[in-house]
Order: sequence, then C-alpha cells, then structure tokens
Amino acid sequence: MYSDMSKYEIIERMVNPGVVAVIRADSSEQLMDVAKALAAGGVTAMEVTMTTPNALQVITAVRKELGDAILMGVGTVLDAQTTRMAILAGAQFAVSPVMKLEIIEMCRRYSVPIVCGAYTPTEALTAHEAGADFIKIFPADGLGPSYIKALKAPLPQLQIIPTGGVDLSTAGEFIKAGCAAVAAGSSLVSKEVLKNKDWAALTETARAFVAAVAKARG
Repeated sequence: MYSDMSKYEIIERMVNPGVVAVIRADSSEQLMDVAKALAAGGVTAMEVTMTTPNALQVITAVRKELGDAILMGVGTVLDAQTTRMAILAGAQFAVSPVMKLEIIEMCRRYSVPIVCGAYTPTEALTAHEAGADFIKIFPADGLGPSYIKALKAPLPQLQIIPTGGVDLSTAGEFIKAGCAAVAAGSSLVSKEVLKNKDWAALTETARAFVAAVAKARG
C-alpha cells in the first residue's frame, strides 16, 4: 500500500499544524478510536510505535478506514527491514529514536519522509547530510528549548522535531526555539485516556496542542 500523497505533501502535513502524536499502547484494539479522536482535535499526523502489538496491521487498518483524513506513520523503527515492512503496510513516514544510515537509505528508496533520532550536534548534522528530512532530538526533556535554540544557531538548516518532555507547557517554547513541529507521547495520548477510553478528553487535549503551536507561531 503506497501513499497517494507526494513526499512533499506528507512533509507539509507534518509541519502544519505541527503536532505529531506518538501512540504507545499495550494493545492494538483501541488505536482506531485513538486515531479518530486525535483527528477530531486537529492532530492528523500520528505514529504507531513498533512496540505496540500488531503495529503493522493497525497501520494498514487505520489507513484503510480513515484514508487521507489522517497521516499515519510508524515509530521506533530500528532497522531497514522493519522500516520497509511498515512502508509496505501503509506507513507514510517513519520515525527512529536513533541515527542509522540504513533506515534513512530505505526511506529515501521509497520516497518516504524519515524523522531520524539524534542527541548531539554531530549526530544531527550527520543525519541531515545523509538525507533525513527531520531530526528527532531525543530525549528532549533533559535538553529543553534552550538547547534547540543553541543548536539551530550554527545549524539553521536542521528541521527539528523534539520528542520526550513535550507537553502543553513546553510545546510552544519548542516552536519558538525554532522547531519545525513537536511530537507528543504520553502527555497527549496518556495511559489514563487509553484505560478509560475517554476519547472526548483526548480530542480536547489534541485541540489544545494544536492551539499552543499556532499561538507560538504567531
């Protein structure tokens, strides 16, 4: 299953509205409802991590039912083969917590955006020069927006999506520091929401994240 959207269009939808939901769940059963609730709140870009049971089947099912209403990616990919399997299952972008050239190369082969993990300036620039579309500064909670601002000063060409430590109180600050978008996991899709199946609350939280990013962009 290949995306009908071009790579450029996918990247544009990741940057606007600029919030990527990171979905980590112990079960795949609820993920369709999660996707619908997020989309209702304006968060249309989401990644299902490979640590979720039946992640590839979920990606295929959500893409089939929701189509272009959402942008479905795969997260926590650690090797090229898994990346390829996810793309063939319908993933429209891939996210890795680490910088591995084989993952970047696989995504480039299929013309799929790759968000490549990095922590240091050297890792970030190496990933960018290898063809990564976005740099996932991870974990970002120990670094904060000030680190992003410092990193972007000599390396303005980096398109950064911080992950880890991004919540409603910091999302706007990360955007102001120069991030292209933010990725939010448990602060957006919490275990409590999943447990209680509180999809209305999830929609409201998604809406609040979108508003925070829009306000920071002015």
